[in-house]
This record gives sequence, structure tokens and C-alpha cells, in this order.
Amino acid sequence: MKFYTFKIIIEPEEEKDGGYYAYSPDLHGCYSNGATIEETRINMQEAIGQHLEALLDENKPIPYLFAQKPVYTESFTVALPR
Repeated sequence: MKFYTFKIIIEPEEEKDGGYYAYSPDLHGCYSNGATIEETRINMQEAIGQHLEALLDENKPIPYLFAQKPVYTESFTVALPR
């Protein structure tokens, strides 16, 4: 068994109904959603598994090397005088 690690991004859905949208910057075309963050995480894990299976079925390489890039995220608060 081989293990792969991929980054995922979870963002709020833009619709009024709420929910969350997830994607992996390392796996183009692989995305999912859910009503809660936890549900979205679970759905995205399943989507990644299905995406990787499809790549293997088509004899395409798994873009694992891209998943090894370091990632840094930060939020900034900026004050404006008006």
C-alpha cells in the first residue's frame, strides 16, 4: 500500500444556503463540498481517492511531487483611515 498526502483548501460557499467548497491545488479538477467543514473534509478525502483511482485506471501519473511543496498561510488585518 502506498500513501499520498495532498493539501486541500476549504472555503465558504458563495450561495446564501451556506456550506463549504473544497479543492486540492495539487489535483486539478478534484473538488467537493458539504454542509459543514467536517462533512466537506470527509467528502474531499473520498473525492481525492476517486480522483487517484481514475488517474491509475488511465495509466496517468499521480502528481505527488507537487504535494511536497511547503505551504504558508497567514491572515493580515489592515487599518484604513476612512
